[in-house]
Amino acid sequence: MAGTGSRYAADFTRAALLGIGLLTSFVHAADVGLAGLFPGKALLTINGGAPRIVALGVKTAEGVQVISIEGETATLEVDGKKRVLRVGQNVASQPSGRGQATATLTSDAGGHFFVTGNINGTTVRFIVDTGASMISLGSGDARRIGLDASKGEQGLVNTANGQTRVSRVKLDTVRIGEIVLNNVDALVHQNDLPVALLGMSFLNRMEMQRNGDTMTLKKRY
Repeated sequence: MAGTGSRYAADFTRAALLGIGLLTSFVHAADVGLAGLFPGKALLTINGGAPRIVALGVKTAEGVQVISIEGETATLEVDGKKRVLRVGQNVASQPSGRGQATATLTSDAGGHFFVTGNINGTTVRFIVDTGASMISLGSGDARRIGLDASKGEQGLVNTANGQTRVSRVKLDTVRIGEIVLNNVDALVHQNDLPVALLGMSFLNRMEMQRNGDTMTLKKRY
């Protein structure tokens, strides 16, 4: 198996330690995730952007409104429809129907493309990594998603920190903006990763176009 993200290992560590704010943007308002709850406020990810706090009754520029909060759930109005989400869940409207599904990402100051998507309905933070043969997840992300790595094919991969044990699994769905792929190969590492790697098991099925600090992904099949 190819190395998973060795070129970015140092950047991952710095980002994790410094808590760098990372911005991404998608075409079309559709994808909303509930990342956390506070008294009278919800922590949302909208169209892949960085998490932000939205107060009750406030409507965002994308037309998302927090209607109510109860326990571990929030009722949101998304695209004119009420949705009830638990922390960690996402809701997405159907693709726009104007051709192939696309997502537009914006790089950070270091030139790396980070994006908030979801796996099997659970919010996951990725970095685009063409050097990773597959989507790669740390053990913590795998547990949040509900993946049983013990049932996967066991193996070893080379990383910047040496060899590490991994388990090869299948992901039911991976969503980035309007793009949804089913039955996607992934590697689960035995240790945590600062951020998941959006590798070639996803990217091989995209047309990738970069223009300055913007990257557009377009689903091919």
